[in-house]
Amino acid sequence: MSKGLFITFEGPDGSGKTTQINNLNTYLRGKGIDTVLTREPGGTIIGEKIREIILDIKHTEMSPMTEALLYAASRSQHVDQLIRPALEAGKTVICDRFIDSSIVYQGYGRKLGDCILTINEIAVSNLMPDLTFLLLVDPEIGMKRISNEELDRIESEKIDYHRDVYNGYLELAKKFPDRIIIIDGSKEIEEIENNIIDKVSKFINRGN
Repeated sequence: MSKGLFITFEGPDGSGKTTQINNLNTYLRGKGIDTVLTREPGGTIIGEKIREIILDIKHTEMSPMTEALLYAASRSQHVDQLIRPALEAGKTVICDRFIDSSIVYQGYGRKLGDCILTINEIAVSNLMPDLTFLLLVDPEIGMKRISNEELDRIESEKIDYHRDVYNGYLELAKKFPDRIIIIDGSKEIEEIENNIIDKVSKFINRGN
């Protein structure tokens, strides 16, 4: 059986990823495609426990490197236990965030630089997405979409941090234009959905 398709969704907080992930998953399942829907940090029992530690708003003492290593640890478990086996079984994996998030949130946002890529290349054993949809909205608009009562430890950071993350995403998109597809997150939900479905369909049919 041929290797499955690995699709990731990225974007600043409040960019509308969750809605589009669910819409794409529904579309692909309707086409008879076996999908696995997952997220980061998380995706496994161990990963979800790490997620709780990372995002707990009470953990204000967490250092940037501790944060980065926890994300990488969750990702390593995720790849070994869920993502790689699913892909090897020919399934399409749709993941809410992956390695790009660590590069921008810890590399750019926390100013940890290139070591984040090195750490995460080890964590994922060089597994990279086939397609990445980057939903972009202005950081201030994105944060206004999230209720203050729901903010986690990362979302609660100052706007300058979120701007650094946004700019980090722009830099990544320039480096990997064949993989990362920028989507204007300010457009109507249906327009965004149709755009994403069109891109995925063309990717699936490219060899036919």
